[in-house]
Amino acid sequence: MHTDAHKAALQESMEVLVDTVQKGIERRQRTIGFHCSAAATHLVEMYLHSAHLIDPGTTIKHNMFASEKKARERLPDFPSKDELLPLLVALENRRNILCYGKPQTKKYIEKALDLFYEIRRLLDRLGVRYE
Repeated sequence: MHTDAHKAALQESMEVLVDTVQKGIERRQRTIGFHCSAAATHLVEMYLHSAHLIDPGTTIKHNMFASEKKARERLPDFPSKDELLPLLVALENRRNILCYGKPQTKKYIEKALDLFYEIRRLLDRLGVRYE
């Protein structure tokens, strides 16, 4: 996916997250799970492409972060990889529960948002530009 397409998809997810928080996250846990995961994945792919760490045609998918071992094997080395992967794995695990599981507590849903924003801050420090 081209950088502009990533930026557009990321912007869409960010707007949906803002709208969802305003409407009440308990009523939209699946939306939170999906868009936090999708946005984080777009950020990671944008970083890896901009740093020339993966080929231009390479696509990163959210399920790559089902386990830290799987993600570590499939992603190249980069600064803060050891800090980023546990966050992505935690978000992916939460995503599946939010998207496919029973209703969760507000605190549980908020943790997905916290993980996403922590991932975003880390990738911001690595130089990801998406605006």
